[in-house]
Amino acid sequence: MAGKPAVVLVHGFWGGAAHWAKVITALDRRGFGALHAVENPLTSLADDAERTRKMVRQIEGPVVLVGHSYGGAVITEMGDLPNVTGLVYIAAFAPDAGESPGGITQEKPPAAADNLVPDSDGYLWIKPEKFRESFAQDLPEDEALVMAVTQKAPLASTFGDAVTTPAWRTKPTWYQVSADDRMIHPDNERRMAQRMNPRKTIELAASHASLASQPEPVADLIEEAANAGS
Repeated sequence: MAGKPAVVLVHGFWGGAAHWAKVITALDRRGFGALHAVENPLTSLADDAERTRKMVRQIEGPVVLVGHSYGGAVITEMGDLPNVTGLVYIAAFAPDAGESPGGITQEKPPAAADNLVPDSDGYLWIKPEKFRESFAQDLPEDEALVMAVTQKAPLASTFGDAVTTPAWRTKPTWYQVSADDRMIHPDNERRMAQRMNPRKTIELAASHASLASQPEPVADLIEEAANAGS
């Protein structure tokens, strides 16, 4: 895909870069050669935005940023870099200036809100026995088990970190709503998508883990954003 933008995939809470595995292979089959998946520390929005910013700055040429879940807040915070041609949100937070993922969540709590538990070090976990029903109810039990055991908990304080200047106000956007999401209320996703006035919004009958349960439609949306930025 000569002349197409690079794709940088940004994971959210309770997962790492490997959550993008099926999307990566789907895009690779379509001829995308410049694929990157950042591994963020999930210690603060500033830390995660800076880690992602550093990766994007290492890439020559245009970049499409793709954020899942909290990764949407990350690309919103740092996605104003000159070589970023588009932002793709996959069941993701897209806060406005002064908004945080935690504040948006409190406005309309999701179905699995009670399945989150803090530990004594300040990290916030999904109860392992509740992981599949909360995060990935449309994945096979074995796959959800691996996600539950390998979940990467954020510092709970990260939920309260507010976006400063949202990149979606100046960059073209695309949004995928997960209609059966239990981690972000689907109505919150619809509201965030609508106010961005995206180039395209799609809605999938999917859990929060749509990137794993429905990678082909997710890859379709990313490919559309890449084609628009070429």
